[in-house]
Amino acid sequence: MKNKTFLIPTSTAEHLTKKLKGVEIIFPEKNKEEKRYFPDGEIYIKIPKIKKIKNKKVVVLHSGAPDPNKGLVELELILQVLSDNKIKPEIFFSYFPYGMQDKIFEKGETNAAENLIKKMVNYYKVKKIYIIDPHFEGKSWVKKYPIIRLSAVPYLIKKVWQDFEENILFFSPDKGGKRRTGFVAMKKRRFNSFKVEMYFPKTNLKRKTVGVVDDILETGGTLLRFYDCVKKLGAKKIVALITHGVLPSGISKIKKKYSKLYLTNTIKRKEANVDITNLILKALN
Repeated sequence: MKNKTFLIPTSTAEHLTKKLKGVEIIFPEKNKEEKRYFPDGEIYIKIPKIKKIKNKKVVVLHSGAPDPNKGLVELELILQVLSDNKIKPEIFFSYFPYGMQDKIFEKGETNAAENLIKKMVNYYKVKKIYIIDPHFEGKSWVKKYPIIRLSAVPYLIKKVWQDFEENILFFSPDKGGKRRTGFVAMKKRRFNSFKVEMYFPKTNLKRKTVGVVDDILETGGTLLRFYDCVKKLGAKKIVALITHGVLPSGISKIKKKYSKLYLTNTIKRKEANVDITNLILKALN
């Protein structure tokens, strides 16, 4: 059992543990009232079998939604317990919180994404950080840290091909999406803070099935504009392939508009229909 992996899930990632085979899962214990939170809302953390996991491969599994702030407190408490016991863990983020705050745009701001990673590596001595489809993919600062980037896109595409027999044209909704996925992106023309025009230069989509691939679904505004644009160009069917379903309101809008929404379970959502637990296992093994 020398090479056994011990996995500690936070409460937001427990739904991902049901199909994880070949790893020993250690759930943090609850308090005397059998709850994870005290009456004042503070989080309680106790890691059982702490002696058993010393000098072993320990991975903390965390999803940064649906509550990124409480989730980070819970994650830090787990990391602190491990640090107190001289355990240097790895972290697996099915969804990385604050990933869109990955650059300083104006004076007085901070790169929250990098700061979180820097703290985990330098303070908590985290050895590796696995992240599924991070929003900051391709940023220059990422190379400074032991980040292993994984993608759920192949799982999404495989699911789409199972459902559709005809050829499908895959696109990214914008330039950032192209950087993350490699698919051809739509062009954007911004007139002001509220008006944005999206268009495909010299593209014929008549009677075609189109799939838009993106990492994050929040309000759904970008995907709705994408839909309107390709519909005007004659697309027959339009499907959305999304890794992280962050906001329920956005998920609802896209489900109503698109022919079908393909959504992974990196975040616990009832609409999730693509399972990525095998991606987690492959990475850890």
